[in-house]
Amino acid sequence: MNRLVILGAGESGVGAALLGMQKGYQVFVSDKGEIAEIFKKQLQKNKIPFESGQHSELMILNADLVVKSPGIPDKSPLVQKILAHHIPIISEIEFAATESDEKIVAITGSNGKTTTTLLIHKILKDAGYDVTLAGNIGDSYAKSVAEKKHEYAVLEVSSFQLDGIKTFKPHIAVLTNITPDHLDRYDYQFDKYIASKFRIAMNQTETDFFIYDADDEVIRAGLEKHQVRAIKVPFSIKKKLNYGTYLDKQNMMIQTSENILTIPQEDISLEGKHNLKNAMAAATAAHLLKIRKENIRESMMYFENVPHRMEKVSKIGGVTYINDSKATNINSTFYALDSVNGQAVWIVGGQDKGNDYHELLPLVNEKVKAIICLGLDNSKIINAYQNIIDLMVETQSMEEAVRMAYQLAEKGDTVLLSPACASFDLFKNYEDRGNQFKEAVNKL
Repeated sequence: MNRLVILGAGESGVGAALLGMQKGYQVFVSDKGEIAEIFKKQLQKNKIPFESGQHSELMILNADLVVKSPGIPDKSPLVQKILAHHIPIISEIEFAATESDEKIVAITGSNGKTTTTLLIHKILKDAGYDVTLAGNIGDSYAKSVAEKKHEYAVLEVSSFQLDGIKTFKPHIAVLTNITPDHLDRYDYQFDKYIASKFRIAMNQTETDFFIYDADDEVIRAGLEKHQVRAIKVPFSIKKKLNYGTYLDKQNMMIQTSENILTIPQEDISLEGKHNLKNAMAAATAAHLLKIRKENIRESMMYFENVPHRMEKVSKIGGVTYINDSKATNINSTFYALDSVNGQAVWIVGGQDKGNDYHELLPLVNEKVKAIICLGLDNSKIINAYQNIIDLMVETQSMEEAVRMAYQLAEKGDTVLLSPACASFDLFKNYEDRGNQFKEAVNKL
């Protein structure tokens, strides 16, 4: 019997453990931190041996295969030791894909991947397809495969997950965009992060499809450096394309065959340029899967976006409060500020991932009347904007930040929580940060 060791007992680790047990592996789960009660109970219920608070090398270095949590960096001493023992290390999506023959639609990108993933899943589900939603959203892919086989799987995948693939091969791969993110994980080298994103296409063949944003200069340059064998399907809001998806006046045009599919822009429930691109990517994927125009249109009309992403919380005294806690990088916050009408009181800050705040200077100059910093170290933000914004305040809790925003905002303004940073300095995660924002606003 092959021995499977899983590092990390979160959503993906426990999913891999369940699938491993089902496939006859001798499974052992090791987590250096505390294991959440919900996951501990799942392991106990399935009689899967585990440890927490440590990594026992004796129990790990006799593995035939290691599945590693995306959060554990390749540089960690334990990972290096495992590699030195010539034990293969893969990610959970790789492990799940090797145990499944589902047709995979995989979506990655610095921004927009969650919205695009949810929209593609909704279109397929509404059209009656046998489809699951998994990966970096909802259940882990391994848990999904362990529970029930489907014909299609729509997966949101991160660069960390893609770093651990060997044979993972989506039939349709979507690359929404690439902007600097997680650079602390990639030696602060943008090229390494770009290469990681392009891994989504590395095992595709000429019978597969690669959907990408043709307006994104980084992707265009990346296509020259990274071989993509799949059929390339671009989308653009700037230019007409002979093949792919583009805008013609107020219509989205999808041209991947002799028949051009036309979808009026007014039929898309999502607002903003970035969401128009997400809708284009999703509609293109659905069209390639032969879903009828009426189904695509209807699903897009009634789609509701995810919480914590440009989520309108309330309007108080003529001031709109928007929760964009999911904006953990500069590019996400760029889209958020760009879509604000009027002036914004901007709540920003958290755990910095190598941000260059100067990229937002023109927008901040145009749209922001006051900045409320919410982080343990706000020095980079203050240095970037102190010469153009007179009102800058530092706060240490969400309640304090929202109360301050309430005092500074006037009728017609928007209070925007769009942190451009990870949340781990003051919050459990971006959901916790967004929920605390909503609670504080509702107390006003």
